[in-house]
Amino acid sequence: MEIKLGDYNTLTITRFTESGAYLDAGNGLEILMPRRYTTEQMHAGDEVRVFVYLDQENRPVATTETPLAKVGEFACLEVAWRNKYGAFLNWGLMKDLFVPYSEQRNKMEQGGHYVVYIYVDEPSGRIVGTSKLTRHITQDTGALQVNDEVEIIVYRRTQMGYKAIILGPNCEGLLYHNEIFRPLAYGDRLKAYVKKVRDDGQVDLALQLDGRRHTEDFAVTLLRSLQDKPNHFIALNDKSDPEDIYNYFGVSKKTFKRAAGALYKERIIEITDDGLRLL
Repeated sequence: MEIKLGDYNTLTITRFTESGAYLDAGNGLEILMPRRYTTEQMHAGDEVRVFVYLDQENRPVATTETPLAKVGEFACLEVAWRNKYGAFLNWGLMKDLFVPYSEQRNKMEQGGHYVVYIYVDEPSGRIVGTSKLTRHITQDTGALQVNDEVEIIVYRRTQMGYKAIILGPNCEGLLYHNEIFRPLAYGDRLKAYVKKVRDDGQVDLALQLDGRRHTEDFAVTLLRSLQDKPNHFIALNDKSDPEDIYNYFGVSKKTFKRAAGALYKERIIEITDDGLRLL
């Protein structure tokens, strides 16, 4: 059995002590799951799914808590405190994630949020973070296909648009300024779609599906929303502010107008001066 440090493991409880439950780590080794994480329903011989990381003395320890990210992943985390060695980021566990000064692209400030990559430092064996992201972003777009839904983290603004990390393959994508219909900020984690995978491995992203498919999908959403309203009316139309439409439906005004137009042509709705009404 090989324990995955900084990841989830399914381990067997071997015994209980005042300190907590000990879990079989293979090769005659055990890992402590502190008492605060044990329950009355747990018994010796039970299998438990735990996250394994290092305690204050750099010993493997198990927890049932869920971290904000694990080894091999990117996340935007808040700096909880600093000392002369580096910054310590809250990643959802009792022990904060250490980012040494040598791994900070810009000096991290307490209370600030930073996109980091989490990995195991081979010389020390410790789990650490780095905001020097370039060497951890791959060129492998994997099995990405046009219109695939992906999860991204925005990490840099450029003249062309916003660079984002596509979680999973951990490759880079770009959202173009002229195709963005909502405010974006550093560290935003959101859903996007693959618009194009270029020959050089670069990926163009969009915040919504292109063309007819997305219009048809949203037309169904719009129709259901009207059906669910007590008066079958929504106070939005083609004259509404794009931000109001996005705040209500999470789509661009262009998509909203296309879907409303399609429903209007089918004589399913009427478009009035103050909104849309189901016929």
